[in-house]
Amino acid sequence: METEFTGGSSESKPISELALHAGKTIEIRGHIQTMRTLGQIAFMVIRDQTGQAQVILEKPELLEIAKTLSNETTVRVKGLVVSQPGKSGKSGISDISNLEIFEIQATEITPLSETAEPLPVEIGKPEKMKGLSLSTMLDYRPITLRSEHSKAIFKIEAVFCSAFREYLNAQNFTEIHSPKIVSTGTEGGAHLFQLDYFGTPAYLAQSPQFYKQIMVGVFERVFEIGPVYRAEEHDTTRHLNEYISMDFEMGFIESEQELMSMQTRLLKHMFASVKERCASELALFEATVPEIGTIPQLSLAEACSLLRAKCGWQPAAIEETSILDLDPEGERLLTRYFSEKEGSELVYVTSYPHSVRPFYAMPLESKTETGKSIKLSRSFDLLYRGLEITTGGQRIHNRTELKQSMNERGLDTAQFADYLQAFRYGMPPHGGLAIGLERLAKQLLQLPTVKLAALFPRDRNRLRP
Repeated sequence: METEFTGGSSESKPISELALHAGKTIEIRGHIQTMRTLGQIAFMVIRDQTGQAQVILEKPELLEIAKTLSNETTVRVKGLVVSQPGKSGKSGISDISNLEIFEIQATEITPLSETAEPLPVEIGKPEKMKGLSLSTMLDYRPITLRSEHSKAIFKIEAVFCSAFREYLNAQNFTEIHSPKIVSTGTEGGAHLFQLDYFGTPAYLAQSPQFYKQIMVGVFERVFEIGPVYRAEEHDTTRHLNEYISMDFEMGFIESEQELMSMQTRLLKHMFASVKERCASELALFEATVPEIGTIPQLSLAEACSLLRAKCGWQPAAIEETSILDLDPEGERLLTRYFSEKEGSELVYVTSYPHSVRPFYAMPLESKTETGKSIKLSRSFDLLYRGLEITTGGQRIHNRTELKQSMNERGLDTAQFADYLQAFRYGMPPHGGLAIGLERLAKQLLQLPTVKLAALFPRDRNRLRP
């Protein structure tokens, strides 16, 4: 059954629909974005969640009320919707010509809150907002989030999440919600936030990994969108200590290639949804949505060779076989290369050494050019415009092999008894991945730091607001 969006009450109308009510008296509710008085007339720009509209106040009693108000005060306005041919500017209407905008000639204005105090930042002026320091943006986060650019970031993230759900639901995945207070670390104890759980040591979950795998034995295909926690010391433009992870896990796979194929189709849908539903938000950042076809892929060893031969990459490690990962510069150079040569802003890097992947990663035996055997893994990263946004791979599904991998890492298998229980009773070949929501938005919008893509970011120096 369809329902009508009423803008917050049965009487008020959304600003985006002003054109539908031309010549009629309506009510809107929202915040005062800006206000100016010119003699015996005043102009207000009122903002609601759908857009902005100019309100004209001419009655003396309304002008007296306006004198008591300030920017960001919430108000209810009643008035006549009028067309103003020949004017240009913001109207909140996305489907009319710039030659015709709609305004409201106010007949009533009622404050809905105390008059707002003077703003610490000018959220209605985009250029001034762009000039704010990161610390100011975050210190005044409850206010700066109201700015046009900040709201756009989180509208886009909301659409990413919605599209993520839409696509996976259509592919017979089941959404799950795993606990975020856990008894042991997914990665074997590294980078954990410890807490006291009624006298017992517990941790904030680094990942829903164990629960995703267990639930593959229940539903075969599962996904989750939720927070994860990493007690890393990094304080960079790419790191957060709490972020939103978009995970899926799927059973009865042949190899990690099925995971990459699924993710390629998933991202194509997610980007297409954002392009369709967030055109105005993307325009604020002059952001271009990538056209996804076949995403190039190459092994880590191949990536290192290419970077050295074609891009002048000089990593700290001397021997190719000692390179365990790409550094940030390597990631940037690699995606730039494929963007210029193949027109792809995304690239898969596969076959990471097993030693740098979690114990549950499916091993893959390989050999270097020198003939020295090195254990690789059926794992991969997805890089987007120079930054890793996804890590995934096939998992070990054989209980004996899983315990052996734990022993090789010096882990006590008894601490993982609950996790191992699922493998005692038959688990299908499976694998999965995790997409970092904030990193995805950062790269799409080319934000200077991932912290701007988090509502209230948590890093090693910030626990407020």
